[in-house]
Amino acid sequence: MSNVYKVAVLVGSLRKQSLNRKVALALAELAPASLQLDIVEIGDLPLYNEDIDATPPAAYTRFREQISGADAVLFVTPEYNRSVPAALKNAIDVGSRPYGKSAWSGKPGAVISVSPGAIGGFGANHHLRQSLVFLNVPCMQQPEAYLGGAGSAFDEAGKLSEATRPFLQGFINAYGQWVEQQRKA
Repeated sequence: MSNVYKVAVLVGSLRKQSLNRKVALALAELAPASLQLDIVEIGDLPLYNEDIDATPPAAYTRFREQISGADAVLFVTPEYNRSVPAALKNAIDVGSRPYGKSAWSGKPGAVISVSPGAIGGFGANHHLRQSLVFLNVPCMQQPEAYLGGAGSAFDEAGKLSEATRPFLQGFINAYGQWVEQQRKA
């Protein structure tokens, strides 16, 4: 019997009807049995401030515990100004502190960027990967995942389109193999 790995999923968009959240939920449904994907909410995290971290807010503590308790991390993000949204960058900063106690270190990760635009959030995807290198998150290199034209990935009822399903299935299957490989290394 194979292990079931807990995956903390961070969605960069805070919108209620976010395409990124829809993709994250679709990935959870498509995930192989070896992965349990759970969205970790980031919208309630106060902006990182070392002064308030002396007595961490409850939201910091909850978030750090959720990331620390995960076996792996998956980032689903839009692109804002060729980078990641501020809420996602803040979450990365909160999880990396206090210095020397990063919740991210060693957790196998992957990035999928989702955008209604043609290039699928390429800038955000690569900018996020730069931070992950510093945080010691071994990031899956292939397949790269950019979902452009994401407005057509779901029907009006929110159901994943049959045209998009194989792309997401291939990505999440590869990620499952990546997590297993990294966790056994």
